Amino acid sequence: MNHPSFNLKKQRIRVLLVDDSAIALEFVRRMLLPAPDIEVVGTASDGQQALRLIGQLHPDVVCTDLHMPRMDGLALTREIMASRPLPVLVLSVSVQAGQEHNIFSMLEAGALDILAKPRGGERSNFDAIAPDFIKKIRVLAGVKVIHSKAPPTPLAQAPAAASLNWSEPEVKPRIIGIGASTGGPQAFHRILRQLPTDFSLPVVCVQHITSGFMDGLVRWLASTCRIRILTAENGAEPMPGVAYFPPDDRHLEIDARGRLHCSDVPASQGHRPSIDMCLTSIARRYGAAAAGVLLTGMGEDGARGLLDIRKAGGVTLAQNEASSAVFGMPRRAMEIGAAAQVLALEQIGPALCRLARTETQ
Repeated sequence: MNHPSFNLKKQRIRVLLVDDSAIALEFVRRMLLPAPDIEVVGTASDGQQALRLIGQLHPDVVCTDLHMPRMDGLALTREIMASRPLPVLVLSVSVQAGQEHNIFSMLEAGALDILAKPRGGERSNFDAIAPDFIKKIRVLAGVKVIHSKAPPTPLAQAPAAASLNWSEPEVKPRIIGIGASTGGPQAFHRILRQLPTDFSLPVVCVQHITSGFMDGLVRWLASTCRIRILTAENGAEPMPGVAYFPPDDRHLEIDARGRLHCSDVPASQGHRPSIDMCLTSIARRYGAAAAGVLLTGMGEDGARGLLDIRKAGGVTLAQNEASSAVFGMPRRAMEIGAAAQVLALEQIGPALCRLARTETQ
């Protein structure tokens, strides 16, 4: 992922740390010392204290543990999103790979990113994750948090085609590719929950996510969505009404036969899985019968792949700025002419439903 350079003359990133362990707070504070552009403006031992400090200290990012007395990280995140939306990074021993209930409960509540706190109390273990921690803080500091407490729009109340400035494609889509990065799990959740059980197209999905968390993402989405959510199997034929995600730390493409192809070839521009590789493979195999969607995310992965679909005559959509956690990827798609239509997040699911209704088996 590409990150902006930081001008130290600018105001430093203000971080509030929330953890009931004084030792952990000190280790986390020390992790940030090598970053002169980041300032720890305060610490709190529970969510209630954190809420009081937010109003006083005006942090740019809140970094919180999950399990704490009086008010835990989940309740704190919900309160932040309801009263004063801010980027929330979860740093906890309870968000390890395999603990998807904790992980995705926090993401559903509005947290934007997760980092597993090292087990044990050794400072060296904290130092090992410091570069990743600093990178996440810098990314989240630039995020404009959008949080809606409203549930996804029911299909029966989906916006009319005219309200989306919608025009039916000349060629009926046979497959949809969707890519996302920062803020993507929440965006995928909102979109895929709107697709009905009889959705008539296969959906191929790529999400940038920390290694070890992809299986948990699939299980979480599968437990909340009506269409089937599966981890792609190499060589399988994509089926209608199924959304496929790549195996952990693997690329996901469509091969020349129209089959799912999972590989561990090197990362493309720092990403594995690569959204560009996925969307380009869909354009190559399906041409004008392809549809692509690029969602919230940092950087520009997916923009070139979406452009390939548009050049092939397919349908291309991008999430708009107002509903994106990070507008980097959709913005780049717009800049290079890859996005034929730009829609709010709540409009994308209904738009895909209309595309699917044009499909003839």
